[in-house]
Amino acid sequence: MSAQIHAKVFSQRSVALIALTIATALPIVWASAANAVSLRVKLACSRDYYALCSQYASDSPEVRQCMRAAGEKLSPRCINALIQAGEVSQEEVSHRAAQLR
Repeated sequence: MSAQIHAKVFSQRSVALIALTIATALPIVWASAANAVSLRVKLACSRDYYALCSQYASDSPEVRQCMRAAGEKLSPRCINALIQAGEVSQEEVSHRAAQLR
């Protein structure tokens, strides 16, 4: 009977530990997902990334800064994917293009 009690206590502790681990890890996973670049953007911008910003990790804040700085050098395919993903607005793209004229 003592073994059953120990197994039950161990089981309750295991469940509590697993729940705590999940509760702690979820915000980290959600934060990472919030910063992730979509597959569509990665595919559309892969040439631009390798040509201009490959020194940075593809999901890093630095690569976003680099791509913004490279703005006018980005391919139309990449720019359209970034607009559709909400990474940049059409207004910003139009404004920057007007400044270059």
